[in-house]
Amino acid sequence: MSLSPSRDFPPGDYHSPADLKPQWWARPFPTLAFYTGVLRIVSWSKDLACHNEYDDQRWAEASWSVCRQFERCGAPLHIEGVDRFKGLEGPLVFIGNHMSTAETFMLGVVIGQHKPVTFVVKKSLVDYPLFGPVMRSRNPVVVGRENARDDLKAVLEGGEARLKRGRSMIVFPQRTRTVDFRPNEFNSIGVKLAKRAGCTVVPLAVKTDAWGNGTKLKDFGPFDAQKPVHIAFGEPLEVTGSGKEANDAVIAFIQNKLAEWEEQDAAWLTTRRS
Repeated sequence: MSLSPSRDFPPGDYHSPADLKPQWWARPFPTLAFYTGVLRIVSWSKDLACHNEYDDQRWAEASWSVCRQFERCGAPLHIEGVDRFKGLEGPLVFIGNHMSTAETFMLGVVIGQHKPVTFVVKKSLVDYPLFGPVMRSRNPVVVGRENARDDLKAVLEGGEARLKRGRSMIVFPQRTRTVDFRPNEFNSIGVKLAKRAGCTVVPLAVKTDAWGNGTKLKDFGPFDAQKPVHIAFGEPLEVTGSGKEANDAVIAFIQNKLAEWEEQDAAWLTTRRS
């Protein structure tokens, strides 16, 4: 299954133009401009979801619109490693760090145009008044984040069922979104799912803190155009033995990419200010 969400979305890696500049209305009020656009996209998506018209194609279209919203407000996008998974047969388990709300929106097109995909999400996301119907339409695996044993059962059973129907899974093993990656909080639930279903693991690293986490409302933090958005995919991994080797490889990939991006972004910011 392959989607064509937009004529201008590249089928592989993508990098925003080097001379990217925010639209005039995003310069004085970047956060307001950013959320105005995002909420418009979510509202459109919700209306379709409530009428059972929000399919994979529509999701990819909305996802790409969110990607472009970052660019409109001045934050460049860098997507790499798509060729490592897009030609693989069968469903995959993508395992990555969870930094902000952004990846929940953006991966619908970055992965979804190549593979039917859904998420493991916490219950609060499917209960949101505005975003809830959109997320429920994606038929995610829902966890409560209160009982680890129940969550493991839900992911293994629900995830396997979706994988066997040909839908790939995105798993964020951290308990919550965080800018600082903490390997000790990165559990092996994604690897366990891949082993149980006999699927290949694809490491996923994201740096999406341009969409900040808020204090009172975590999904609505400040928008910072000085922080490029990065999404990268690693070499596919087969899970053997206990899965520790594969999980360690995912963690190492994320750590290496975050360190690499920190240096790249510092150099980019210096150039931008000069």
